[in-house]
Amino acid sequence: MRPMETTEQSIRAFAPLFRALEAEIGKAVVGQANIVRDVLACMVAGGNVLLEGLPGLGKTQMVKSVAKAVSLSFSRIQFTPDLMPSDVTGTDVLVKREDGSSAFSFRKGPIFANIVLADEINRATPKTQSALLEAMQERTVTAGGMTHTLPAPFFVLATQNPLEMEGTYPLPEAQMDRFMCKLIVSFPSQEELLRILDLTTGAGGDEPMPIADANTLLEMRNTARSVPVAQAVSEYAAAMILRTNPQSPDAPDFVKKYVRYGASPRGAQAFLSAAKVYALLDDRVNVAFADIDALANAVLRHRVFLNFEALADGVTPEAVIEQVRLSLAAKR
Repeated sequence: MRPMETTEQSIRAFAPLFRALEAEIGKAVVGQANIVRDVLACMVAGGNVLLEGLPGLGKTQMVKSVAKAVSLSFSRIQFTPDLMPSDVTGTDVLVKREDGSSAFSFRKGPIFANIVLADEINRATPKTQSALLEAMQERTVTAGGMTHTLPAPFFVLATQNPLEMEGTYPLPEAQMDRFMCKLIVSFPSQEELLRILDLTTGAGGDEPMPIADANTLLEMRNTARSVPVAQAVSEYAAAMILRTNPQSPDAPDFVKKYVRYGASPRGAQAFLSAAKVYALLDDRVNVAFADIDALANAVLRHRVFLNFEALADGVTPEAVIEQVRLSLAAKR
């Protein structure tokens, strides 16, 4: 079979398989359909996700269900103030050999899984949070002078409580930038809450069944990366990134007044990688301006760092992003 035919087949199969995964995860997750779609989209695109929301909203259950539906290894790390970096990545231990001699051997930590849930990541100190930096970007762990490759695909999904809650630490800016998207998990409606009660206090619902594996996920990732992006759309994404930075001459006055510093080039990469997935889900083989607009908050809200004046005036990152979008819309 010719490569073009294989590509066409993979494109046709992409959306049905993605929706089948959504439906399977939906057996165990109630009322978070948009969050499930965004998490899956980031995973297919090869990015990490930060979920922010109050405790008890089903974030852990969602990640477990994703791991089951895609038949991937899953590891959960509960972040606490006394957690050490070696508790995450692993450490060298002294092992006695059969001949009586001893040697150091690397004992892998919980980071060595396909899907890693960093639960309540902002309860650990910045030193421990930073233990994820290399893994999230390079997909490797370095210990004792040796570099160990993480399993593919590798995906970090971190949860955090709102920063105003007691006993939390802000994530380092460099780590925030390594999350493709930051998603806000909202409280369920009354109808959704009743469904959750029926599911969790009754006989129980169906568990998600594996309908894809690691190879399938990697094939979907390759398919998404093959989606072309017009030069004008790339320029639009780049312009949005540049205008979040107050030192940019094109930045709106609102940004110059309230933003300490804005998004990095990783933000532009996140825009295009995730937009390609959403284009395929909309049965398109091209990225549109609307895809970039739809992703703006998820991609930029954790990459826009406000100054003290913004905090005093109650300005949010979403308000800054909206001003950036409006300034670009005026030029189109």
